[in-house]
Amino acid sequence: MSLDEHRYALTVRWAGNLGEGTASYRGYSRDHDVEIPGLPVLRGSADPAFHGDRNRYNPEQLLLAALSQCHMLSFLHVAVKHGVVVTAYEDRAEALMRTNRDGSGQFESATLRPRVTLAAPVAEELMAELHAGANRLCFIARSVNFPVLHEPSVRVGGQAG
Repeated sequence: MSLDEHRYALTVRWAGNLGEGTASYRGYSRDHDVEIPGLPVLRGSADPAFHGDRNRYNPEQLLLAALSQCHMLSFLHVAVKHGVVVTAYEDRAEALMRTNRDGSGQFESATLRPRVTLAAPVAEELMAELHAGANRLCFIARSVNFPVLHEPSVRVGGQAG
């Protein structure tokens, strides 16, 4: 049961009419702009494999970015609640998407690889629980229908752990 509702709004505007609209499959650009009031325009396109512009963000990248960002923000929250001081965080996330013969497709999985730097050592079990807790809290991970896996590593004060 949701206690509060949070609504999000944006405008996606296609910028790819090359003069003939969608008269042919290769006759239009997949370029588009994501406009959110008060923020810079996010320039999007399709993945280059689907005739998109590699110089623009694609929806698949943005979904993975949303998962990674959400886990990081949830992890930082859980760390604070447990008195764990995080001094740096980096995630080298990857995702696997498969396409089907009918042109559809879906994400099969995402793997987050957060590298967390701590001010002081903590038990390995606690770090595992912090990541599990972050996954339970992450709005995006709770909303997708594919597994979000975690391969975290920890450093203490700049030393690999």
